[in-house]
Amino acid sequence: MPGDRPTLPPVRLLSEAELARDALAAPLLARAVRLARWAGPTTRVGAGGELVDEQLPAAAEVLGLGDELSEGDGEAYASEAWRVAVDTGLVEVDDPDENTGPDAAAPDTEGHVTAGEQLGVLTSGGPQDILSLWLDALDVVFADATAPVLDDLAAAIGDDGEIDLASLDWDPELEAEFLEGVLGNLYLLTLVEGGGEGPVPLPVLAASMIVPDDMGEPTDDILEQVSEAMMRLDDQFRLLEPIGLVSYVPVDEALMVEDTEDGPDASLPVGEEDVARYGMVRLTPLGLYGIRSRMLEAGVDAPAVGDLADKDAHALLDGVAHFPELSARAETEQWLTRRAPADAAHELLAAARGTDPGAPLRRLHCQQALSLVGAEAEAAVREVLDDAELGGLARVWLAELGAGDVPPPPESMIFWLAIDTIAAQLDAEGEPDELQELVEGLVGQHSGFFEAAWRVEHPATAEVLEAMGRLHRDRAVSKDARKAAFKARSRG
Repeated sequence: MPGDRPTLPPVRLLSEAELARDALAAPLLARAVRLARWAGPTTRVGAGGELVDEQLPAAAEVLGLGDELSEGDGEAYASEAWRVAVDTGLVEVDDPDENTGPDAAAPDTEGHVTAGEQLGVLTSGGPQDILSLWLDALDVVFADATAPVLDDLAAAIGDDGEIDLASLDWDPELEAEFLEGVLGNLYLLTLVEGGGEGPVPLPVLAASMIVPDDMGEPTDDILEQVSEAMMRLDDQFRLLEPIGLVSYVPVDEALMVEDTEDGPDASLPVGEEDVARYGMVRLTPLGLYGIRSRMLEAGVDAPAVGDLADKDAHALLDGVAHFPELSARAETEQWLTRRAPADAAHELLAAARGTDPGAPLRRLHCQQALSLVGAEAEAAVREVLDDAELGGLARVWLAELGAGDVPPPPESMIFWLAIDTIAAQLDAEGEPDELQELVEGLVGQHSGFFEAAWRVEHPATAEVLEAMGRLHRDRAVSKDARKAAFKARSRG
């Protein structure tokens, strides 16, 4: 069976308009926008574009970050928001060295601020423009999150004022790769759990990056690495939450004190209360969009529900082949809304034909798609009753619809449909328990099943019979299946 299938399930995203509203509501971007609108010719910035210390209290006041915060916190938030405003182009800062006009009496040590081009996007741009601005802001925050921790940075400043990065034991590429990996795992866990209704424990995320898949009981060294990674991730998610990427419940401060006094705790939390104390994180709808965008930029295949809506029926049926059930249904529903029911039914049936390895699964999804079309597909389905590949599917679908005047299938069609159905299930799910029950049920209903089955003119006959031999729990029946598979192969 084909192994060429997407590595990630499709994500269901909000509309661009809804995502843009969420982006503008993200606290950090909202603060950056307010500061950009407040800034003007009298705003004082340093040579690096940062607000000078004397300007920070006024900026914090503009943001409403005053008495309710600890001393200096409001100014820190203002400084962070200003950096986002500068790095995303909401404001432009002229280099002081460029201010050398005829009126310049002395070298200028401060930059000059003007409104940036991106500020106009907020009023004249569309949702895509706003989301692009938000992605730029996310890049800024991501870079901050993977920077050396402040304490280590201060210790690395030499007498000459230069930073010795080598002394920090910090590799920017490895730091970025680790956080990208964590966010990728969080993205996957969110999709697997059906859209991220619940948060993911921080220990689970850390362990997903550090504990080898084939390791049974983690060693003390591995557990210590997990504990250290959790503390680092706690700092990073605290930075990523204000940009709207995640919803985060931080690690309990009491654990920080214990960690400082006793060193990293080389154990993973077990109880639900313990897990919650160690941090809980969830990707927001905007976060799903953001991580998917970064994956696409990196060349990762990260499908989204709706990607196939403009494709033909063949692309739809191949595309949803390995989607989770709910995602496949949602994708198909979007595809159907753009077509007349009768036209859609004809397209689907035509695309379901074929002898390639993916054809059985296309036929299975065609039948499921036709059930969404409903009774308006009946005329198109009746047209294929005599078709060797689609006749069995058509009869099953008409029976499920409750239609009358459905001719009984010839025996050859019954066995062909049985082989085709099992081939589709093998392609979709491998060999789960449900397929074992299907196999045993088929053999039990038809005496001499294998004597007829090996003669079926289907490309997957031998492969299906071999699988039936593996799946059936009766040794004698399993042996008959293997003999039948041999006959099917020998027939050529």
